[in-house]
Amino acid sequence: MNSILIIYTGGTIGMIRDEESGALKTFDFDSLIHEIPEIKKFKSKIEAISFEEPIDSSNMQPEDWMAIAQTIYDNYNQHDGFVVLHGSDTMAYTASALSFMLENLNKPVILTGSQLPIGEIRTDAKENLITAIEIASTIKNGKPAVPEVAIYFEYDLYRGNRSTKSNAEDFEAFSSPNYPVLAEAGVSLKFNHSAIYKPNDKNLKINKFSDNHIATIKLYPGISEEVIFSIINTPNLKAIVLETFGAGNASTQLWFINLLIVAVEKNIIILNISQCEGGGVSQGKYETSSAFNKIGVISGADMTYEAAVAKLMYLLGTDLTTQEIKNWLQKPLRGEITL
Repeated sequence: MNSILIIYTGGTIGMIRDEESGALKTFDFDSLIHEIPEIKKFKSKIEAISFEEPIDSSNMQPEDWMAIAQTIYDNYNQHDGFVVLHGSDTMAYTASALSFMLENLNKPVILTGSQLPIGEIRTDAKENLITAIEIASTIKNGKPAVPEVAIYFEYDLYRGNRSTKSNAEDFEAFSSPNYPVLAEAGVSLKFNHSAIYKPNDKNLKINKFSDNHIATIKLYPGISEEVIFSIINTPNLKAIVLETFGAGNASTQLWFINLLIVAVEKNIIILNISQCEGGGVSQGKYETSSAFNKIGVISGADMTYEAAVAKLMYLLGTDLTTQEIKNWLQKPLRGEITL
C-alpha cells in the first residue's frame, strides 16, 4: 500500500461553511472525510497535515514556499506522493518555485485547489482533490507516473512551471500555453508519458530562495523614461523581468536602449519574456529586438512569467556569477523552457 500526504496551506478548497454562523472556515482532516467520503475508498494510505495558520494565496511569500518544500522533504521517505492544497491565485508561482526548490525530485507533488469551497453544492473541490490523490498514487512500471511538480485542475494535469492562471471565474482556471498537458482525466486517467519529466536517482535536496531583488517592467506604448530610470536605479536590484511585445519586441528609442545598457553595466540581469501567453521570445527576429542581443539582454524564450520570477529567485540565491546565471537562464533546469 502506498502512502499519500495531503498538505493544506490555505485557499478556497479548504473552506467549509459553519452551519451556525454561515461563515467560511478551514477544515480539519475529519471534516474533509465527512465532505468527501470517497477518499476512504482509496487503497492508498492517506494522511493530512495543515499549516498552523492557513493563508490566502495572495499572501504567499518565498518563506511559505520554503515551508512547503521543507514539509515535503521531512516526510519524503514516509510517503510515495504529495498533494498540496493551495489557493489558485498564486498556485502557478508556488508550483514553479517548488520545481526549482526540490532538486532531484522523483515523486509526485500535485498542487490543486478550487474555485468554490469544498462544502458548496456545485464545488469543483471534490473532483480536483480526488483526482489529484489518484494521480499522486498512480504507479507505472513500478515507479510514480508523474515524478514532478504539477498542477491538477478541472480534468487536466499541467507541468507546474509551465502553468499560469488564465481565468478568474471558470472552473478551468489554468492553462499551459507552451507545453502539452501531462494527463487528462476522463473515464480513465490518460497520461502523456512523453511529456512527463524524467527524474534521476539522486537524493532529494532543497534549494533555498534567499534573494528576491527582482523588478518587472511590463512595456506599453508611451512608457516614460522616468519610470524606467526609477526602476533600474532601485537599491540592490539584481534582475529585471522585461515583458515585451509579441516575439520579444520593444521600442528602439535611443533613451530606452541607453537605459537598458546602464542596467546591464550595473550587473543587473535583464530577462526578456513575451506578454503573450502562447509562443515566446525570438530575440533578433525583428529589428525591434535585435539590439537586445548586442547589449546583453537574455531571451526567456517561452518561459511563463511565474517560472521566470521563480527561476531568477533561485539562481540569484546561489553562488553563481552573473554570467553563469545568464547561461542557466537560457537552459532548462526542470523542463521550464523549450530549446
